[in-house]
Order: sequence, then structure tokens, then C-alpha cells
Amino acid sequence: MKKLILKFALYFILILLALEVLVRVFHLAKDTPSRYVDEFEVEKWKPNQEGFSVTGNRRQNFSEFHINDKGFNSYREFKPTKEGYEIALVGDSFIEGFHQNYYNSIGKKIETIFKDTVSVYEYGYAGYDFADQLHLINKYSRDFENIDLVILGLKFTNDLDRSKYEVMTSRLALESPLNRSLKKIKLLVYLKNIGALNPITKFFSNIKESLLVKRNTNKKEKDSTDHIEDINKKIDNFKSLIDLYGFDKSNYYLLIEENKTPQQFLKYLTDNKFKYIPIGEKLNSSSKNTTLIYDKHWNNNGREIVANEISKVVKKL
Repeated sequence: MKKLILKFALYFILILLALEVLVRVFHLAKDTPSRYVDEFEVEKWKPNQEGFSVTGNRRQNFSEFHINDKGFNSYREFKPTKEGYEIALVGDSFIEGFHQNYYNSIGKKIETIFKDTVSVYEYGYAGYDFADQLHLINKYSRDFENIDLVILGLKFTNDLDRSKYEVMTSRLALESPLNRSLKKIKLLVYLKNIGALNPITKFFSNIKESLLVKRNTNKKEKDSTDHIEDINKKIDNFKSLIDLYGFDKSNYYLLIEENKTPQQFLKYLTDNKFKYIPIGEKLNSSSKNTTLIYDKHWNNNGREIVANEISKVVKKL
């Protein structure tokens, strides 16, 4: 019996090692760059990293990323000058573009449309909300003073949940020594990405929820009655952030999926002369898919549409 158990343990370890090798050879698991907070309390990726982003359980989407010396995924370095025409795209993972080869990004598409007569800098980072974006612009003001047009991606549903910037410790917790060590096990990363570990994580989540059941007893009733208050709260947060960091209405545009944004907020923007680029209807009306199969981020077609809509505004300017 003892020998049987030892053999079982040995074979189990050998199988795990074989699977680890297969995952690495066929690059089934994504690479995750390291993140940090710089001296200006701006959270971003550590400079000069390279790797591959993988989506889906059979590598449905496979793309290369390149973190430049400023800490953002881009095919170019950011060196704004007073000469030429320069555009900054600021936003979350949709601007960051890990789901597309870094040399075929939205910024590169815009530059191609203008035959490289403009330069586009993509300040994208997964998880950035409006507070992150305005804080970044404020701290990197010397760079942004030389940029002719600034476009900020804004999702009303989740980008206006706070009225001031603070470092997101929950994201930085992913850089703990334990997490970094676990990410080196590519088999574990792959299993997590395809959802194979969901039952385990769900089990622990259920335990946590059961401990908080009293706190959440009236959540459903609250969700159904506080929708208008939630919209007003987000608009108030928008106002607070603008008051705190400022907003150059002459050179700044918001990039918005207007079909997913409350009319109340759109009216507020129009009434107060905030300019925005609507992309929702263009994405919806496309005859081809605009998002990835196993991910809601824009695919190449979606990025082409967004690049074209931004380019139309640039041409008018």
C-alpha cells in the first residue's frame, strides 16, 4: 500500500511537470508584467518589459506587448515636443491594448491614417478610472503641456466611483512575493485563465459572503431603488475630479460609448461644453464582430472603428 501511494505521488508530480512543459512550449499561459508606483504616485508597469498576452483556452487570441521606458504598452517612446502634432490616448485596458500586438495598436492605426504626420502616445493601464487618468495628467503636466490633443477613455459604469485619487492597494497586492512566485508556475496561470480554478475560488468566496450575509441582506432592494442616486453620485464625482485636477476643454476630449451612458450625463457634458467622441453606435452598427470571442475587449475591427472615429475629430481640428 505504501509503495502504491508513493508511485501515485511520483506519477502525479511527473504529469504536472509534463503539463507545465507543454504549457510553456505552446505558450498557452499569458505573461504578466510587473507593476509599481513611481515617485509621483502614478501606478503603471515597470519599464522595458516584453511578453505575450493570451486569451481563451486554446490560445484564441495571442498578442505581443512591449512596455516602453515610461511604463506603458507602446511601439514608441513618449517624447512630447512643441514641434509636430501629438495626441495622447489615456485610459484603461482598452487603450493599453494587450489584446492586440503592440505594433498594431489604436495609436499606430491613427498614425497610419495620417501617414505618420502625427504622433500618438498611449497612456493605457488596466484598471485606470477617471481619477487615475486625471492624476496621471496632473503629475506628468510637463509632458502633457506639449501634447496638442488629449483623449480620455471614460466608461460611466465603473470609471466614476471615486471623487479623488488614491493608490489602489488591491492592484498592488498582486505584486506580493507569493503572487509573483505563483505566476511563475505557467500551468497554474493557464488553469486560472480558462476558469478551471473557479470552483475553488468560488468556494472561498461563498465562505466570505456567508460571513457578510447580514451586511448584504437588503442589497437587492437597494440596487432597485438607488439607480438614479447612483447616476447623480457618479456625476458629482466627475465634477469633484474636474475641480480638483482641472480639465482643458479646448484640447481634451472624452471617448465614450454613448449608447451605454445615461442621457443625464451626456446632457451634463453638452450643457457644460465638455467635448466627447461617441463610438458606441459605430461599434454596434458594424457588420463584423467588434470584440474578442472570449473577451469583451475590442478586436482588430473594433480598434479600426475607434481609430477612425478619433481620426475624424483630428481632421476637423
